[in-house]
Amino acid sequence: MELSRTAAATGGMLKGECVISGISEGRGYSPQKPGSVEEHPHPSPTGWRIADAVLAVVAFTSVVAAGNLDHMPRGLAGFLAIRLTVKNVLLLTVFAWAWPFVMMLCGLYNPNRLRTGHGELPRLVIASVAGSLIAMVFPLTSQSGLVNVRHAILFAVGAMPSSYMLRASARALTRFRLRGRERQILLVGSGPLAARLYRQLVSDPLHYITVVGFVDSEPQAALAGLGSEHLGGIPDLERVLMRRVVDDVFIGLPVKSCYEEIRHCIAACERVGVPASYPADLFAGCSLRPRASSRGSAVLSASGIPTADRLVIKRAIDVAGAVVLIGALAPVMLAAAIAIKLTSPGPILFAQQRYGYMKRLFRMYKFRTMVADADRLQASLEQHNEASGPAFKIRNDPRITRVGRFLRRTSIDELPQLWNVLRGDMSLVGPRPMATRDVGLFAEPWLMRRFSVPPGVTGLWQVNGRSDVTFDRWIELDLEYIERWSLLLDLDILLRTVPAVINGRGAA
Repeated sequence: MELSRTAAATGGMLKGECVISGISEGRGYSPQKPGSVEEHPHPSPTGWRIADAVLAVVAFTSVVAAGNLDHMPRGLAGFLAIRLTVKNVLLLTVFAWAWPFVMMLCGLYNPNRLRTGHGELPRLVIASVAGSLIAMVFPLTSQSGLVNVRHAILFAVGAMPSSYMLRASARALTRFRLRGRERQILLVGSGPLAARLYRQLVSDPLHYITVVGFVDSEPQAALAGLGSEHLGGIPDLERVLMRRVVDDVFIGLPVKSCYEEIRHCIAACERVGVPASYPADLFAGCSLRPRASSRGSAVLSASGIPTADRLVIKRAIDVAGAVVLIGALAPVMLAAAIAIKLTSPGPILFAQQRYGYMKRLFRMYKFRTMVADADRLQASLEQHNEASGPAFKIRNDPRITRVGRFLRRTSIDELPQLWNVLRGDMSLVGPRPMATRDVGLFAEPWLMRRFSVPPGVTGLWQVNGRSDVTFDRWIELDLEYIERWSLLLDLDILLRTVPAVINGRGAA
């Protein structure tokens, strides 16, 4: 449970009367008072970056040294003296910077994750795979051949468990240092919400929390049955805070029916100087994901789109995947560029304004598959549009060149969008970016929800028939992707894209 300190209002009602902390299930904990002993003395993210950089360099050089034992007749020192060139030092320096950057993109420096280890292992796996791709620069630039692709792969195999053991050891040391320094928490309320808060607070031993009891004018069985001590009614809160050691007060009262009681508790906490906290998950039972945030003044925001930490991992996969695909498909793209240039006048690339994430405009790139003035000719072809809804599609579009038809059927025309992925305009997987003409014809506000995630090179629409799918079904697939989104779904779509491209069904 992460407690992000906010000074504010719950739904605009608490009017900033005191400091409030938002709580959401499964996250970390933080409030500190002036002069208090540091509650969680973990290394800072900067310290972790330095440690990870050193670990990466040691791990990679160890792998290379171990793989070249037969090339070291004068021992390890002699081998290093020969191979530690200026070029290698520069490459290792860049690698030492890039590895922590990858770890950061994967969310591995999140303070809560460093403290609890929650969700750390799969992120380390992804970071190690991305790190091995970066390490490919060594075999690609090696003139002696003593550093090869196998060493980059072995780095990933060794870096993941090494990083995990380093973090697990730091957490074990921290647990040992923090024994006997529990934080004292007082609950307000005794109903279902307070009982849920109590279970959350005591469920994670890494938080070192002791619930000293609760105050409620009408004690209910929900919390009393869990063994928590009743210390008095809500009017007694200020007296209890004056007489007991309490680090934080967690308010477990429903806003709708107990608004005045909540105001009283907040005012009492403010007078005594104890932080008051309220659960951020006010919207239980709905599809939104609440979170506490601060943008100048504190707010409680809710979002039905993927959370930021998972989007960071998605972005790390996008960058690594785009780099690999551009390298692997460079000969195909070069051949396509030559074919376009030799068979029709005009530029090789087609660039068009498209709507992307949160309706931001960006220039999307494709290999040109139509005649050079295709945009100007579109108005004269509107009456032949075969697509339902705002989209524009003609199966036998007269503007498409002979080479362009092949590029479309094989989806080679989409490959320049890997550059858009590297730039951050697009993702490998997501709803297709739409042209300004099409979006301008949207009549229903709910259609705009498809822009709540980054657009993709491929998506559910592409693996379910592309142009054979009606516009309504296209939008349904986009919204289904947003509702179901996960990294596993992205992987599934990427794997299904290959046979869809080979089959060519729905390409137009």
